[in-house]
Amino acid sequence: MKIFSSLYAWTLRWAEHKFAPRILALLTFSESIFFPVPPDVLLAPMVLAQPKKAWSFATLTTVASVIGGIVGYGLGFYMFDPWIHPIVIELGYQGKLDTIMAWFERWGVWVVFIAGFSPIPYKLFTVSAGVLQMAFIPFVIASTVGRGMRFFLVAGLIKWGGKTVEQKLKKYIDVIGWLVVILIAIVLFLMH
Repeated sequence: MKIFSSLYAWTLRWAEHKFAPRILALLTFSESIFFPVPPDVLLAPMVLAQPKKAWSFATLTTVASVIGGIVGYGLGFYMFDPWIHPIVIELGYQGKLDTIMAWFERWGVWVVFIAGFSPIPYKLFTVSAGVLQMAFIPFVIASTVGRGMRFFLVAGLIKWGGKTVEQKLKKYIDVIGWLVVILIAIVLFLMH
């Protein structure tokens, strides 16, 4: 199945659009709260299309992600009981939430850093940090460092690899796409 080849071509076209930075910021902000698609899928092709702007795209992505994380924190802090918890129960995610809460109790602010840098859904940790009323400044610092490291790493690798990366991506995009799907499924299974 060549699903990811078509998505890749579509994303490359969007990466060159004049509104691409705004879309990247909106996608990144939303991903930190609720949206399931990570911003890397737009950040990477944008850097590939405009390598001279790699660091500004990484900065934009980091800032939008941290602002979204702050909103997620606020939702957890102020709106957990009336809004979020009923949705968590309705979707059957109470077990995942309990696991995340246990991770927070065990590792504290390091969980936010790890979630910010890794493919673990960051949004779950922004809301959970608010629910647990984690100290706000350490939350923002861990988010900024974790997310910044991730997005600058992606931008740097793409900028450094240039056309070689593009050629490899075109050749292996479907394999990479399915491997990412499998990795996400494994992470979600382990969180269950």
